[in-house]
Amino acid sequence: MSTPQVAPYGSWKSPITTGLIVAETIGLGQIALDGDDVYWIEGRPREGGRNVVVRNGSDVTPAPFNARTRVHEYGGGAFAVADGNLYFTNDNDQQLYRDTTPLTNVPGLRIADMIVDRQRLIAVCEDHRDSAREPINSLVAVSTGSVETLFAGHDFYSSPRLSPDGKRLAYLTWDHPNMPWDGTQLFVDGDKIAGGNTESIAQPEWSPDGELHFISDRTGWWNLYRWRNGNIEPLCPMDAEFTMPQWVFGMSSYAFIAVDRIVCAYNVKGSWRLALLDTRHGNLQPIPSPYTVISQVRANTNRIVFLGASPTEPESVVQFDLASRKFTTLRSSTNVRFESDYISSAEPIEFPTENGLTAHAFYYAPRNCEFAGPSKERPPLIVMIHGGPTSATTSRFDLAKQFWTSRGFAVVDVNYGGSTGYGRPYRGRLKGNWGIVDVDDCCNAARYLVERGDVDGARLIIRGGSAGGFTTLAALTFRDVFKAGASYFGISDLAASNDTHKFESRYNCSLIAPWPEGREVYRTRSPLFALDRLNCPIIFFQGLEDKVVLPNQSEMMVEAMRKKGLPVAYLAFEGEQHGFRRAETIKRTLEAELYFYSRVFGFPIADRVEPVRIENL
Repeated sequence: MSTPQVAPYGSWKSPITTGLIVAETIGLGQIALDGDDVYWIEGRPREGGRNVVVRNGSDVTPAPFNARTRVHEYGGGAFAVADGNLYFTNDNDQQLYRDTTPLTNVPGLRIADMIVDRQRLIAVCEDHRDSAREPINSLVAVSTGSVETLFAGHDFYSSPRLSPDGKRLAYLTWDHPNMPWDGTQLFVDGDKIAGGNTESIAQPEWSPDGELHFISDRTGWWNLYRWRNGNIEPLCPMDAEFTMPQWVFGMSSYAFIAVDRIVCAYNVKGSWRLALLDTRHGNLQPIPSPYTVISQVRANTNRIVFLGASPTEPESVVQFDLASRKFTTLRSSTNVRFESDYISSAEPIEFPTENGLTAHAFYYAPRNCEFAGPSKERPPLIVMIHGGPTSATTSRFDLAKQFWTSRGFAVVDVNYGGSTGYGRPYRGRLKGNWGIVDVDDCCNAARYLVERGDVDGARLIIRGGSAGGFTTLAALTFRDVFKAGASYFGISDLAASNDTHKFESRYNCSLIAPWPEGREVYRTRSPLFALDRLNCPIIFFQGLEDKVVLPNQSEMMVEAMRKKGLPVAYLAFEGEQHGFRRAETIKRTLEAELYFYSRVFGFPIADRVEPVRIENL
């Protein structure tokens, strides 16, 4: 290979273009097994973000159907399948369909997380018919033209699961102000079995012989338990997380392959592993695999199917044959393949942060075999922040990150205090401290890499979406560390963010302070009201149909920056909601962000992109 060309960081020409990212990349979601058939969801940017149910590689839901539910706004659990029959919620009308025949016709009802019970479906229902009050959530039975309430009275429901004989129904509930990772309750036929305000229970499942299993964090870690003869028994206690926060319906991190054998995925310090668990003796047998990110685990007696990814392999629908012990990729999220010399792998790092604690992140160094930076120059650093904020970033291969590293940027993706995957105490660091702990950890990640000699301390960038957008704006406003930033549908006024959908409408009470008693805390932590402390450029991206973070959150900040004379750019997109799904939007935002940084820091870029109007620069 020829000697790399020396060029400024950020200016390197990369084969990882926005055109390739949007043309060749899809999102992968919910998986289901039905006999020998494997079903999954594909989110396709080139089809306007349409979610398609796929069976064994062939489309089942034709255009214009879009298999997506808006229960809790984030959805998930949009389809179920049994005996070759597909049931799904269609995004446009939120009605339930069997194949392409409507089962419901009740405008204002949303259906999710359904299971098949003979001639009916049991599902979570969210009733929006009375706009003057908060939507009502319940468990319902759906048959053609009929929606019957089974259980109601709690603020939220999820995970209805029928025993193998069809006689008992398990399900989860929780109530304001809890989120499902704070405290949930497990019920069977209306009787509470476990849980409460300080115990998070997830994923109830019945074994083939009718014993109820579930995941609980009662020890501080989400571990597996069994309900037997009225007693709750731990199956494999360990300092690991066997699930992730229930932001969406239809999650699965374990499944039965026999009466006393479970296949499970678990997370140790941000890295996921696959294993077989003997429930009689508690023996955990690891399954060696190349995957460090594992979700949507489904299984039968012959095989395991899941979503798997690694630092060098994109997320894929993967099958593991229990007899041959071989992995097979059924569908990859991208057909794009590059030589490893263009790909930056995730390096897990732990770094010191406030109060003598340690935080976690994944670091990606610049990498492009055709280019090298000047010997006395260090690369600019992009600090990336996941949404949530109770969520986590992973080490999975991501073309959007490689877009930056292959152009000469360093990237650090931070799992700040409050992120999941490190136990309940780590998750609890953010209680009452949103806008403080997350900001400190992001700043300290950047400082750590500067001190290590990896990056240029004068060119530190921070970017994030949704809750990560708030952390971005707070870090730029209240700390003097970063020199530029990008906010994707970020929150600028915390009090205004209380005007949101039901699922998150009390979330701020635990993250910030009770409302309205804590009004002053909200104002003090809101970037919008501290612009006298902000002195760096920001680019804003916003979907105009966003119901989670309303457009005024970005627009108020942009207008305030205009008046102050700070460099600012704003791109708003018709038809986009919370999280961009359309190919043209994804392409435009990446290119606009690159252009913005090139103007702010004064380096040339190799890409021909549409310019962005930057005011006050």
